[in-house]
Amino acid sequence: MLDFFRNHQRLMMALLILIIVPGLGMVGIQGFSNYFDESSYVASVNGHKITRAEFDSAFRQQVDRARSMLGSQFDAKMFDTPETRAAMVDSLVQQRAMADETQRLHLTASDDAVRRALLSDPVISSLKKPDGTIDLERYKQLLAMQGMTPAQYDERMRYTIATEQIPGSIQSTSFTSKSLAQSLTELAEQKRSVQGLSLRTADYLTKIQPTDAQLSAYYEAHRKDFATPETATIQYLVLSPSTIAAASKPGDADLKKYYDDNIQRYRTEAEVRASHILVNAPKDASAADKAKAKQKAEELLAQVKAHPDQFAQIAQKSSDDPGSASKGGDLGYFAHGQIAGGKAFDDAAFSLKKGEVSNIVESDFGYHIIQATDVKPSVTKPFDEVKDSIAKDYAAQQGTKGFADDAQGFTDLVYEKSKSLQPAADKYKLAIQTATVGPKPNPQLPQDNPLNNAKLLAAVFAPDSVKDRNNTQATDVGNNTLIAARVTDYKASTVPAFDAVKDDVRKKVIAEMAASTAKKEGEAKLADLQKSKSTDGFTSPVTVSRNDAQGLPPAALSAIFKADASKLPAYVGVDLGADGYAIYRVNGIEKAAPVAADRLAGAQQQVAQVYAQAEMEAYIDSLKARSKVKLSQAPATSSN
Repeated sequence: MLDFFRNHQRLMMALLILIIVPGLGMVGIQGFSNYFDESSYVASVNGHKITRAEFDSAFRQQVDRARSMLGSQFDAKMFDTPETRAAMVDSLVQQRAMADETQRLHLTASDDAVRRALLSDPVISSLKKPDGTIDLERYKQLLAMQGMTPAQYDERMRYTIATEQIPGSIQSTSFTSKSLAQSLTELAEQKRSVQGLSLRTADYLTKIQPTDAQLSAYYEAHRKDFATPETATIQYLVLSPSTIAAASKPGDADLKKYYDDNIQRYRTEAEVRASHILVNAPKDASAADKAKAKQKAEELLAQVKAHPDQFAQIAQKSSDDPGSASKGGDLGYFAHGQIAGGKAFDDAAFSLKKGEVSNIVESDFGYHIIQATDVKPSVTKPFDEVKDSIAKDYAAQQGTKGFADDAQGFTDLVYEKSKSLQPAADKYKLAIQTATVGPKPNPQLPQDNPLNNAKLLAAVFAPDSVKDRNNTQATDVGNNTLIAARVTDYKASTVPAFDAVKDDVRKKVIAEMAASTAKKEGEAKLADLQKSKSTDGFTSPVTVSRNDAQGLPPAALSAIFKADASKLPAYVGVDLGADGYAIYRVNGIEKAAPVAADRLAGAQQQVAQVYAQAEMEAYIDSLKARSKVKLSQAPATSSN
């Protein structure tokens, strides 16, 4: 049931609109009849202009999100429409109107709310130090990379929280009655008994005999369907940290210097395993109490000196440290600075040899007697042992640094030496690679293959590249990777002569005519069945629901559940396109089982969310209506 609501939100919204807001007109985004010009701003809201730069930035983000989601199925042309650009303008108008309303209502966020929001951010939470505080230096560095200071980011967060208060209050107060949720749940889980009768296209194929005139007419009307795709053979260069690293040939002196500069990475710090006996004496204890505790510690030390083999038993009996006393005072292995006893405890523990017992050591917790039970000295791996690992680390470091240093120079050089990639290949020690590509991503290549990058392909097939054979610009394909290409051969899309594709034309014509015949006969048979109510030719009954289609196509399932339940048996016909035509006999409805309380509560919550969305959209519409919105003309194209 819950999956149904998630997968059919449009249906739920339509039902709610019919039930809750009858008569409400569906107001669409204001359209644009012509392509947009290069105006300096695309709209204004209450006097605030929405600039072209804002539009371009938002448009690029939308396209990039779609590209990452769709991968090889992404087609930039789907965004190059007046409707898409108008929708983006409308979205920016909504944001501006909401910001103005937030300011008009004097909404803000407290310092505590900002702090909680910041700490809930997983990126910022990752900056926590062992004591729970935020590493401020790393925090500042992180923000500096985004061109912000902590104060600026705090204000941005405060603004975000403030603007979320209006939609948050609308959504948090949405409510759906149990009866509505019950009705929608029963509707979603309703089951219908059906029988099918298929008129398959395949059954008509041998009966179709098109004439040459019909084939020729089809070819002329569908010439583009038989065209060979355009292709380009390209040379290309890839500049990335990995390609720069591959070209790096460090000598032994370079690797030895890297080893010396990063010696800590190849050193295992000294560790000691120790046990201790603690006599409590807090810092704020009186002088008398401290003297008494020290006297007790001296007595225990004397016992240990007399019977060092009984250290564990004495600790278990007399130590005031509850965490270690039960283990005979054992603290396990630790390195310098890992024990809370402080420097004095640390120095004493690491000065002992295995089996030795310290004198009394004072810390903020009191008086300690320490026994070293094992000692692991510091070990540094020799250079020769880690040389191969150093070579990889060095190359990766040089690659990252080299990319940062060379990216701009590479970009400039492929532009300045526009007739060849060789100068850039020589300067940056890159291999010139070759490939044949089409204007759309190749589904046979991995989605993240740079040759499937829509921006690169658009640059390759631009007139400047195809006609003039100029290098493309250095295209950023993500992951710190730049690619520049040059077309060496181009094959335009061509339409073969009719005789060359006549057999293909015949197959298409026969398939379309067979499907048309199946549909025509199916519609006639449907009309007869609606009169006769016959069951001849139908399959055995099956029970279907919206969540269990029993293999029926979506169009068939939709038609079955649109059949009038008050007039059963009912007959419905479905055009299955290339597959033919199908008729379904709806025999009856099975009553749904009672909805369990927990499932009903879940359904009620999900319907409430859809209801909240409808309320939010209505609020936005009213907000725009009372705002002074002036639409200019958005750009006809936007940088991708």
